[in-house]
Amino acid sequence: MRTPLLANSPAVTAPRPDAEPVTIAHNPSLDIAVPLVLSLINRDKKGDWKAPLWQALSEAGLPLAWVTEELGGAGASLAEGFGVVGAAGRFAVAVPLVETMLAGWLLAQGKIASPAGEMTVAPASPKDRITLNADGSLSGRARGVPFAKAARHLAVLASGGGGPSIALVEAALTRIEAGLNLAGDNSDTVTFDKVHPVAIKPAPNGFDQKALMLMGGVVRSLQIAGALESMLDISVRYSNERVAFEKKISKFQAVQHNLARLAGESAAALAAATSAADTVANATSLGDDAVFLEAVAAKIRCAEAAEKGGGIAHQVHGAIGFTIEHILHRYSLRALSWRDDFGSESYWAVELGKFVSARGADELWPLVASR
Repeated sequence: MRTPLLANSPAVTAPRPDAEPVTIAHNPSLDIAVPLVLSLINRDKKGDWKAPLWQALSEAGLPLAWVTEELGGAGASLAEGFGVVGAAGRFAVAVPLVETMLAGWLLAQGKIASPAGEMTVAPASPKDRITLNADGSLSGRARGVPFAKAARHLAVLASGGGGPSIALVEAALTRIEAGLNLAGDNSDTVTFDKVHPVAIKPAPNGFDQKALMLMGGVVRSLQIAGALESMLDISVRYSNERVAFEKKISKFQAVQHNLARLAGESAAALAAATSAADTVANATSLGDDAVFLEAVAAKIRCAEAAEKGGGIAHQVHGAIGFTIEHILHRYSLRALSWRDDFGSESYWAVELGKFVSARGADELWPLVASR
């Protein structure tokens, strides 16, 4: 039975004619509750809140949203799943929900059933490679794999003489060197030393590591856009509560200007991310030029917005915004960390330049105007 995903929630939509729109779910009633919950999470140094949260997410069918019902998932469309991803960014979810969704999607490309529990994807960088050996084992090293330490299984895209393959691997069979990103979440190095996968299937025609990186980039762009929305909400609320020189700081022109800039960065990131997600959701292939252009542009623009928007939000809050007790860092540091996953903005900027140069000067304007 198909699981309803975030039903009955108002949403911000990026529509396209004759296409299923991508929506980022937003329930205004949660705007008051979420900061209170995150404040409690900040005080929990042991992370006891993670297990109940993961159980609730699993019962809702969200981690395997992109897995078909035949393979044990919820059977949601790409557009519905992207709505969940945006919501996860908006609430700064610090468990591998999005990573498990992406891993389930990757396994589904190879018609491999997804197991229960936390998963993640490898490689998570365009420069890393996992090799399929002649005996069917996997070798290689993947750096910056999100939540690898917490995952039970990994969905792996491996390259071999016969083309790319998709594999399901038990995390316990790999060597994992723990690492942390800016937000304190696991960003680990995973070494495959002739590891035999649980299951392995050939990747579909035209599916390669570039396609995986583009999909991962769109996912991270949506999360950054969601986090920026929350940073804007938190900053506006704080500016209306904080009093200086006998009036709310929201009355000062300099603060108003900064909040307007933050709103602009948030809107730009949301527009770029939802446009890319909409293109992916309605594309026939991840190898389409339109998918590349939208996904790369979104990752570059959202990464820029994360840096500028996070700085503005902290400036509005002043010293209190830098403390571990305040919830702002849960959004700003994750947004900054997500910039590097599945290719940084500098990497994709170079790739975009190569793409435009290869088409020639006469094709530049038609390419831009087509979007």
